[in-house]
Amino acid sequence: MIASLDGMAGAVFADSLIVEVGGIGYRVYCAPAVLAAVKVGERTRLFTHHLVREDAQALYGFRTPEELGFFGLLQTVTGVGPKVALAIVGSRAVGDLQLAILSEDLALLTAVSGVGKKLAARIVLELREKVAAAGVAAGATAGSPAGEPEVVAALLALGYSVGEARQASREALSDASVGPGLEDRVKAALRTLLKG
Repeated sequence: MIASLDGMAGAVFADSLIVEVGGIGYRVYCAPAVLAAVKVGERTRLFTHHLVREDAQALYGFRTPEELGFFGLLQTVTGVGPKVALAIVGSRAVGDLQLAILSEDLALLTAVSGVGKKLAARIVLELREKVAAAGVAAGATAGSPAGEPEVVAALLALGYSVGEARQASREALSDASVGPGLEDRVKAALRTLLKG
């Protein structure tokens, strides 16, 4: 399995690019934002999903492990193949997409080409609990500061509404005295909710 590629961009097409590694050119399908950032002749590094089927093989490339992981998670949903999953991941930041799933924001999901109302509802239904658990777990273990999606996910898991969770999360993130960890920020958000 090819997990990542680090090489020179040999060519860029409408839906893919060629990454040259050790004299071999790998065609990698990517979201438009990834392709726009690549310059032919410059070094590029991509995290890849290597799809192997009886009739075909393909590589899908992402800038971060989070994008790659979310791409894989989306494909667990009935009716979501690699092309639709790539379109979804390429449409917005992963945190925004997770928040859309947690808050059942079907409009954001249906704005993606290839995603209708039924598929968007299925994505929300099948991934809401997984995203909430993964968002909380990722924020708790990562060394980087917890962001709004992680805090909102934690508050939603505790039973608060989306509006309450977003407002409390924003207040906790804007308070300079609150530590950067998920636990610190969730506690600060809970204090805000208890005051109100």
